[in-house]
Amino acid sequence: MAAGAGALAPFPGPPSASLHEFPYPPQTGPRVAPGSPTGGVPPVTDLVLGATAGCLACVLTNPLEVVKTRLQLQGELQPPGTYPRPYRGVLRAVGAVCRADGLRGLQKGLAAGLLYQGLMNGVRFYCYSCAEDAGWTGYPGGTVAAGAVAGAVGAFVGSPAYLVKTHLQAQTLAAVAVGHQHNHESISGAFESIYKQHGVAGLWRGVTGAVPRVAVGSAAQLATFASAKDWVCERQWFGEGSWAAVLAGGMVSGVAVAVTMTPFDVVSTRLYNQPVDADGAVRQKMVGDTRFFPGLRPAGVRSRLLSPQGKLYRGFLDCILQISSKEGLLGLYKGIGAVYLRLGPHTVLSLFFWDELRKMVQHQQPPGP
Repeated sequence: MAAGAGALAPFPGPPSASLHEFPYPPQTGPRVAPGSPTGGVPPVTDLVLGATAGCLACVLTNPLEVVKTRLQLQGELQPPGTYPRPYRGVLRAVGAVCRADGLRGLQKGLAAGLLYQGLMNGVRFYCYSCAEDAGWTGYPGGTVAAGAVAGAVGAFVGSPAYLVKTHLQAQTLAAVAVGHQHNHESISGAFESIYKQHGVAGLWRGVTGAVPRVAVGSAAQLATFASAKDWVCERQWFGEGSWAAVLAGGMVSGVAVAVTMTPFDVVSTRLYNQPVDADGAVRQKMVGDTRFFPGLRPAGVRSRLLSPQGKLYRGFLDCILQISSKEGLLGLYKGIGAVYLRLGPHTVLSLFFWDELRKMVQHQQPPGP
């Protein structure tokens, strides 16, 4: 599920394993030809159900996304101890959001978050399913690689929605505002404003941080979740195959995922939320020339569109270097508490909703011959 992030990719396992072994939908029963409803639901339906499950989980975990965004933008490019901290830790940050924006403030950016979940997970499920059909997941390391690539493609497709989500979740009263305030009035107004000022390229501003974020998170979760859940079951804390065991495994795995993914998450949030050139123009770089032209293109000179230039960061690597030098290495781990607390619940909620939706669809199908 999201990026921001929750369960990030399908998990490996034999086709006959229990459904509860996976935080993303495996085909239960024998593998069938793509599109065939025999023994389950059509793969396309499965993808829709998985995306829907991610959206339902998003409704319940979005407050932590709001808190995470505020914590990651707090004290941007300022040395520790030199700036006011309206948000101190996850619980106190929740209280600060409620005082400034009311209870509804905890669901800021929800519509954009749901759009992101639907786009990103639909594409990711489809790509991972194609990798399974091609047999790539059967090779050593194939599952991790397929999950990372599928997550990266999904993150690219869903990037405009994540951009708007970040803008909306950062907006608040001036007294407790952190990061740049874009002051959008609605999700539709945000998309319209960004497109009018920066063109299509502006909708994908910040994608260079989103793609590695989801790819790294997917790979880390794939590599740790199964072993973490087995470790929990071996200690007989919970019954094997129970939702409690999956949740506990998700929370244990979440430590490794949060540690590896949070720096990419911080960079992604900063790149998405930074202000851009004052004139808002999408510049054109002339091929074969080092000069930039605001809108004029001499005859016979080819050009390619560039994303709007950010005022704070020139790109992914520049963002990492600036945060490290000005905020210290710990600046790359801002909001890690909210990232961690969201991972396990989002994984299990997505699994639960997907499982129940799939049962409903299966019950509506006519019995086989």
